Amino acid sequence: MRKIALSILMISISFIAFAQQEDVKMIKSIFDKELTEGQSYEMLDYLTSKIGARLSGSPQAAAAVEWSKQVMESYGFDRVYLQEVMVPHWVRGEREKARVLNSSKHGTVELNVRALGNSVGTGAIGVMAEVIEVNAISELEKLGKKAIENKIVFFNRPMDQTQITTFSAYGGAVDQRVFGASEAAKYGAKAVVVRSVGTVTDDYPHTGTLIYDENQPKIPAVAISVKDADALTEILADTQPTKLYIETHCEMLPDVLSYNVIGELTGSEKPDEIIVVSGHLDSWDLGTGAHDDGAGCVQAIEGLRIFKELGYKPKRTIRAVMYMNEENGLRGGKKYAEVAKEKGENHIAALESDSGGFSPRGFRMTGDDADLKKVRSWQPLFEPYGIYDFDKPGGGADIGPLEDQGTLLIGLMPDSQRYFAYHHTDNDTFDKVNKRELELGAAGMAALVYMIDKYGL
Repeated sequence: MRKIALSILMISISFIAFAQQEDVKMIKSIFDKELTEGQSYEMLDYLTSKIGARLSGSPQAAAAVEWSKQVMESYGFDRVYLQEVMVPHWVRGEREKARVLNSSKHGTVELNVRALGNSVGTGAIGVMAEVIEVNAISELEKLGKKAIENKIVFFNRPMDQTQITTFSAYGGAVDQRVFGASEAAKYGAKAVVVRSVGTVTDDYPHTGTLIYDENQPKIPAVAISVKDADALTEILADTQPTKLYIETHCEMLPDVLSYNVIGELTGSEKPDEIIVVSGHLDSWDLGTGAHDDGAGCVQAIEGLRIFKELGYKPKRTIRAVMYMNEENGLRGGKKYAEVAKEKGENHIAALESDSGGFSPRGFRMTGDDADLKKVRSWQPLFEPYGIYDFDKPGGGADIGPLEDQGTLLIGLMPDSQRYFAYHHTDNDTFDKVNKRELELGAAGMAALVYMIDKYGL
C-alpha cells in the first residue's frame, strides 16, 4: 500500500514539474515573440499619431473605433464586433484664458490653465473675482459662506511627493479636482482653480473629470499648471486682495452613439468561461493619449495576436475589449458589465492596462481569496521578466463594474514614477513611450492570461 502511495506521489511530482517546465517555455515564447516581432508599438504610433486625441463623442473617437475593429479583423480573431454605448459629448472650445489683474509686484500675470472635463464654460464674458486659497475641501466649511461667496476658490493641495507609489499620492489629491467645484459652489463661489494633480513642476496643466452635484450650481473649473500654481501662491502672499480673470468656452452637448470594440478567440474546451484583457479607447483632448490609454489598448490587442502567432488554442474564450468613455463617464465599462449580466455570461477574470506603457512591475488584484492565492502562486514564473509584485489590491475603472458578478479583477501595474508627468496633459504623446517597456507590458499581460486560461479559476 505504501509503495502504491509513493508511486502516486512520485507521478504527481513529475507531472507538476513537467507542467511547470511547459509553462516556463510558453511564457518565454510569449516574451520572445513580443520583444522580437511585436506590433504593439507600431499600433500605438498609428493610433496616436494618425488618429490623435480621442475624447468621447469626437470624430477622432469614432475613427479609433473603426481602426481598432479593422486591426483585430486583420489579425484573424475568431470574432470582432461593436457594442453600442451612448456617451457624453463634452467639448473644450476656444483656448482657455486666466490672468492675475492687480499684482502689486508683478502687474498683470498670464496663467496656464485648462478647463476640467465636464465643466461648464464662462463664455466670452468670463469670470472676474477675488481669489481665496485653500489646501483642502474641509477648509471651505471653516471659512464659511461669508469668506467664499462671489470669490474664485483656488485649491492648492499638491501630491504627496514622499509617497513611493505615485497612484497613492494621486488618490490623496484628486478629490479637489473631482468634487471641488460643487463643494465651493455650496458657499457661493463663482469658479474654482485647481492645482494640477502631477508630480513635476512644469507648465503643463492636467485636465481630468469633475463631477457636479446636481443640487448645487454648476460653476466653471480649471486646472492650473504646478509651476503657475506656485506662482499664484506667491502673488497671493504679496497682494491682497488678488483678482483673477478666467475665460473658458467649454460646454456639454447631447449624448452621442459610440461603441466598445470587442475581439475574441473562442475557447476550445470551455468557451462559456470568459477572460477579458482590455484598455480604454477614449482619451482626453490634450496630447494624444499615448500612455492614457492608447498603451493599454494596443497591449490588449497584442496579447491575442501573439496567441495567434504562436498557434496557441485557448481553452477558454479570451476577449480583447476596447472600452469607450472611461475618462469622463465610464459608460463603456458599465455597458459591458450590463450586457454581460443580461446574457448571463461567466467572466472568470478581467485584466485592464490603464496605468501607462512603462515597465511592468506586477499586477493589482481584487477577488475571491482562493483565486488570489492561485494567481499569486505563479509569481515565480514572472520574476525573470521583472514582474514581481502580486500583493496589492486593485483592478481597473472599466472592469470594476464586473466585480459584483464574481469576476477576478486584475490591473497591470507598471513602474509609476513617470506617469503623472504626462497624465491628462498636452505632454501625453507617442514620443514619451518606450518601445521595449510597452512590449514587456503586453507580453506580461498575455502570459498571465495564458496561465488563467490553462488552469482556470
